[in-house]
Amino acid sequence: MSWTKTTLGEVCASGGGAIQTGPFGSQLHASDYVETGVPSVMPQNIGDNAIVEEGIARITEADATRLAKHRLRPNDIVYSRRGDVERRALVRPENAGWLCGTGCLKVSFGDAPVVSPAFISYYLGTEESREWIVRHAVGATMLNLNTKILAAIPLTLPPRSEQEAIAEVLGALDDKIAANTKLATTADSLAVAEFQHAVRDVALSEQTFADLATVSGGGTPSTKVLEYWDGNISWATPTDVTPLSGPYLESTSRSITEAGLTACASSLYPAGSILMTSRATIGAFAFAQKPMAVNQGFIVVQPTDTELSPWIFHEMRSRVDEFIAHANGATFLELSRGKFKSFKVRLSTSAAMNAFGKEAARLHEVASHALRENRTLAATRDALLPQLMSGKLRVKDAEAVLEQAGV
Repeated sequence: MSWTKTTLGEVCASGGGAIQTGPFGSQLHASDYVETGVPSVMPQNIGDNAIVEEGIARITEADATRLAKHRLRPNDIVYSRRGDVERRALVRPENAGWLCGTGCLKVSFGDAPVVSPAFISYYLGTEESREWIVRHAVGATMLNLNTKILAAIPLTLPPRSEQEAIAEVLGALDDKIAANTKLATTADSLAVAEFQHAVRDVALSEQTFADLATVSGGGTPSTKVLEYWDGNISWATPTDVTPLSGPYLESTSRSITEAGLTACASSLYPAGSILMTSRATIGAFAFAQKPMAVNQGFIVVQPTDTELSPWIFHEMRSRVDEFIAHANGATFLELSRGKFKSFKVRLSTSAAMNAFGKEAARLHEVASHALRENRTLAATRDALLPQLMSGKLRVKDAEAVLEQAGV
């Protein structure tokens, strides 16, 4: 099987496509964005080879028509033009007609693609391609991409049939990940809806969060003492929580030692503890899925009655706007533990809260299990990716791995 060396620009041109920059600010102003309309993909909407619709900006159909050359078609690839320039997303059928927005670049393979666009999107996610992009991006303070740099990305491609087979294998994993993510989102949304129904017409009680739970915080060991770091104790920061697909924290980017735990203001909180970010970003939540310490950016809530944990968690989630309104700070907002403790809590009858707790716990177990499986699937995909792209692993062997993974 022969592999061909080429570039991204060459394969685009061969199919009648091109690489182009999204509209500049002079073509699309802040005042042009509307509540409902055509989604406009910005760098923050580029996820892991997929477009993230949550929070996406929108423009009118008239503006989208005016900027027609920037509209997306299935199998285009969108890149962030500045900042995290490694990020890219393959345009799916459901994204057709959306706009390649300001701050992005569009890669189009034309009406007669000579390659598998899905394969190329995976190829561009390999470590080698990502490193090449970073090395060739321009800018000292913030990295920037342009059409010339993207066009020059080197590609080593197998025959078209092999490209499609590889893309199908990796796509099966991504499809399963997407299905699991949708399941988790649905389960979480059902729990939220159940809570909203349960607290309908329920007034604030005289009891506060402090009456119902132990409310604690965290701290950071000195970064100058190496003996405090890289131990076997998970140590969470808000950046571990804010990108989560669901409120379940399985792992942390940093860890500390027993000495580090002793030297900081955090306890080792048990699995099931409710973590809420309390400074800068107020109101990102997670259930700790294993014992962990936290930094000073959290309020940690441990309900005295664990049966009430789902109720208190959802009560906290539903009160974020109030928490933000009572936060203080010149540089960034922070909700103090003292203020949080003083908030009164809505409490229904014991029977109603227990019934909700059982159903919510079931829904959260469904969601957390699906997202836990996603981590395994993503790890499998990321392990297969370089092997398939280099030709070291044949498709039939990768299919056997998928079968073992139940995909």
